[in-house]
Amino acid sequence: MAEEELAAFRESWKEELTSKNDEERLVCAPSSDVPSQSGQGDLRKRYFEDSKYLNTADSTSKLTERECTDDASDTEDQPEYVSIARSLLDGRTSPLLDRIQEERTRRKRQYQNMTNACSKSLQQKQKQQQQPQRKVKKEEELLDQLIQDLNEVNDIPFFDIELPYELALKIFRNLNCTELGRCAQVSRAWRVLAEDGVLWFKMCRGEGYHQEASVSDSPCWKSTLRDCRNSAKTVRSNWKNRVGSISQLQFELGKVLCDVSSCDSFVLAGYTSGDVRLWDTLHWDSTASFLKINSLSANSVPRPQVSHVQVNSSVAAAAYEDGCVDLWSTETGGEPLLHYQSPERPQALALGPDSPSLGSAAGPHVRLDSADDRGYWRTLCRAQLPKTVESLVLVPGRGRQGPLAALSAGDAVYLLDPREEEPRTLHSVYGHPVTCLDASDSQVALGVKRTGWAMHDGGNKIHVYSLETGKPVSSVGDSLGDFTCINLRDSPPHLLVCGNKDRRVRVFDLRSSSSVASLYGHHLGVTSVQIDDWKIVSGGGEGLVCVWEMRMGSKLWEMHNRHPVRHVNFNSSTLVTANIPDDKSPRGACITDDDLTAHRRHRGVICHYDFSEDALSQDHILPICRSDYIESSGYNYNIGLTVPYDRLPGAHPSL
Repeated sequence: MAEEELAAFRESWKEELTSKNDEERLVCAPSSDVPSQSGQGDLRKRYFEDSKYLNTADSTSKLTERECTDDASDTEDQPEYVSIARSLLDGRTSPLLDRIQEERTRRKRQYQNMTNACSKSLQQKQKQQQQPQRKVKKEEELLDQLIQDLNEVNDIPFFDIELPYELALKIFRNLNCTELGRCAQVSRAWRVLAEDGVLWFKMCRGEGYHQEASVSDSPCWKSTLRDCRNSAKTVRSNWKNRVGSISQLQFELGKVLCDVSSCDSFVLAGYTSGDVRLWDTLHWDSTASFLKINSLSANSVPRPQVSHVQVNSSVAAAAYEDGCVDLWSTETGGEPLLHYQSPERPQALALGPDSPSLGSAAGPHVRLDSADDRGYWRTLCRAQLPKTVESLVLVPGRGRQGPLAALSAGDAVYLLDPREEEPRTLHSVYGHPVTCLDASDSQVALGVKRTGWAMHDGGNKIHVYSLETGKPVSSVGDSLGDFTCINLRDSPPHLLVCGNKDRRVRVFDLRSSSSVASLYGHHLGVTSVQIDDWKIVSGGGEGLVCVWEMRMGSKLWEMHNRHPVRHVNFNSSTLVTANIPDDKSPRGACITDDDLTAHRRHRGVICHYDFSEDALSQDHILPICRSDYIESSGYNYNIGLTVPYDRLPGAHPSL
């Protein structure tokens, strides 16, 4: 049955081709008479009806037999670009099919009109004379059409004919810097899209630059991003090669350092004399301000020592040995904004990293205070735990939800939320005391100590809990030594860095619960540590500060000072370290007298490292070192003698 249908189809196709050849012979028959209007209409109708078949038929059957022979010889002798142009006219390779289809229809109509007009005065002699000119003219027309189509492909983007500019810009937002550079080479219209300021502004903010800026702050965000990247590259090179300025913050005779805290450009220090000093490292010309303590502690003799200090971008807090807690503003200083008395000596003090909230713990008693929208401080909650609180951390990123505190007491960790009546137990394992604690906006990490009385007790580990579910997320470590410090808040996503008494710095991947790096370089236990995307800074009990490259696992450089390193904090271009002595009242040393040697040996030190691009410029030199030889009196003159006078501006040439 199928063979019979195929044979019938072939017969019908053969008859149809035979009838079309007869019609084409009638159309191509030479005639010197002018056809009538009805004949022209019939020819026009037949042409459009059979136009889809004429592409596969012989093209030489459109005009006279002589023209057909000439066209056939033309196709044999035509250059390669003519065939390319014909293919473009047929729409086989052009991307703009709609436009080419319209152009094809217009050309068909134009060609038919030309054919009807030329059929009136066609003569054999004129055809022979005009044959070379027509051949050249055809080739020129095809070449012009080819160039026109190529220009359309190059000058007109692929989608901006139909899509609005805003929608095309939204598509380009998904591209990175390299892909935008490639798109800018496609055409002029794509270059305008790829260099739009909104794209580069969002990319600049996405990489952490100019977070508080707006689009109108820079005329060219592309250049701004380039400058920021070059600056970051220079700062990174300065970090690796220890190129920059190193300063030691001022100290006073008769004062031993008790505690140090830093945030952004502020450095806060408390001393055994009861004084609290606040430095702004961005303005070295302004001396450190002494924050006034409360009248109760100021009138007591002797004045109580400072036990804990904390600072953030807006407020600074200090806790004293007599149980007093004071809170100041970093902008105004002066008198305390908040003052209260604890029943016992404060064991822990914490400030919210990004919110005006204060938490303190004295024995088992815990208190949370916060400022309202008008700036008035009030107590949110008070709680009492079964055991003495050893460490206290406020969870960052809470915003208007209110402060959330994580506390460790003995072998348990609690979460204190002012909206709940009682503290919630997050972790509790009998006989496994908590040695260190830290929290991020979504997780809490704690280190537990091995007891040694049971096999497979799972001690000396770091447990990570989710704040949302309250369930363990990961457990890493299993070390012989006790974990002494953890940094989860400042670590990159899914990473955790910690220090151990076995003198190693370890980095763990919380997704796979595996170790990423294990660094050995301290002589005693690690006391403080911090990490970013490429480097690690650690401090040890021997007073050594080490800077590591995480990818290579190698030590870049180290600095040593007397006393253990109790505080390490750095950002992209600065580093603050504090060596705090364990013995606050050394015997046999009269540090209250004018004895610089004994005082330097027992006082502790705060170091500030600046690795920015202009760290070695004149503006970053301390005021005490900015003297010239015109000044002939004072301490600045003596410091100035240590610098070669021929390099100082304004120096007398005869000296």
